Amino acid sequence: MIHISETLVLQTVEDFLVADELSQLRKVMAEERQAAGWVPRHQAEVVPAPAAAQEVLRQATERALPVIRRVMPSVRAAAPWGYTELGTGERVPAHLDGIPRPSVAPRRIGRIRVVLEEADDGGDFYVETTSSGSVWTGELAGEAEGFQPATALTHRLPHAPGPDTHQHDAEPAWLRGARRTRWTTAAGAGVAVAYGAQVIHGVSPVRAGRVRKFVTDLLDTGRD
Repeated sequence: MIHISETLVLQTVEDFLVADELSQLRKVMAEERQAAGWVPRHQAEVVPAPAAAQEVLRQATERALPVIRRVMPSVRAAAPWGYTELGTGERVPAHLDGIPRPSVAPRRIGRIRVVLEEADDGGDFYVETTSSGSVWTGELAGEAEGFQPATALTHRLPHAPGPDTHQHDAEPAWLRGARRTRWTTAAGAGVAVAYGAQVIHGVSPVRAGRVRKFVTDLLDTGRD
């Protein structure tokens, strides 16, 4: 049974990527950008990471799973990794990804992100906590969905393809009025930050340089 605490935790893995892996990933992404000519069309756009990067990140994830499962014991795997960049003046407004289909496995229990290259100034990842009820939908999941009874569910605004390709341009209305406390991380390149799917989070504006990072979902593989 998935416990609500798993969807609200924060965990770091300091040696998620070692120096050789960071160098390899930087080379892979430089070659990919040159070959494909890819540049973000809008802030917070996430594209699939190339196969060579996926393999490095898969191995790193396997090494990190025992640490992640201390606080998210239901997590069994990660989805394919995505890649995103933020340039000067860009940010990711506060939001939460949520659990879009709690009754269907594999379920998103959390997310994990690891920075490939830090910005020269700004671009910090943060999480926020709040006592406001506006982030909660009033929906409950239970044993039938694979959760502990009466597990509360938040609203959701995931990074996913859809008709609204600019869904992360501003905070959603259900979050905007909530009073919150912000906690900013100092995790550098190669340090993974895993956070529950129901954790409010975002990235502060990049003031100089560019943030380059990989992100993916942490999944359970329970009954459907």
